[in-house]
Amino acid sequence: MRTRLLLISHPATAAQRKGAFPADEPLDARGIAEAARFRMSNDALLNAVDTALSSPAACALETARALGLDAAIAPDLADIDYGRWRGRRLSELANEKPEALAAWSRDPSAAPHGGESFDALMLRVGRWLDAFDRDGTALAITHAPVIRAALLHVLRAPSDAFSRIEIAPLSIVELQRGERGWTWWPAHRS
Repeated sequence: MRTRLLLISHPATAAQRKGAFPADEPLDARGIAEAARFRMSNDALLNAVDTALSSPAACALETARALGLDAAIAPDLADIDYGRWRGRRLSELANEKPEALAAWSRDPSAAPHGGESFDALMLRVGRWLDAFDRDGTALAITHAPVIRAALLHVLRAPSDAFSRIEIAPLSIVELQRGERGWTWWPAHRS
């Protein structure tokens, strides 16, 4: 069985562009326009998809619609739980709780916000990947932290490497599962 899984990060939301932690906000006109441009430039890739999945977040579901996909909700693709920091600006937290913010950004087991640690996210995403059993090409619209967790799981890298991976909005990360298990592939190749 050969599985190709394309992980796509949703466009930035208005709150994210203002430096705030996500709070399940929808895409604004700018995000929808970015997704529409992405669709036009990746039409062949999107047409090769057998299965479309999405995080339950509004921004991910709207991205799926903008890409012309009828995506099923996959709860394990939900963003990391930011707990009490949901909707708060990073700059506010840097002033109010600098030690907690520093711990969270460096220690994958820290969850000072009362939400989910990166280690917990890695476990959730790793279980989801290990149980994923679809043949063909699947596409999943999700969040940058989820994609970081998937990459670290596939590479069997330590979770403290999470801060060294940048996932831009509308990035594509391709994973394939074959006889060797999951592997990371370049997303675009000829």
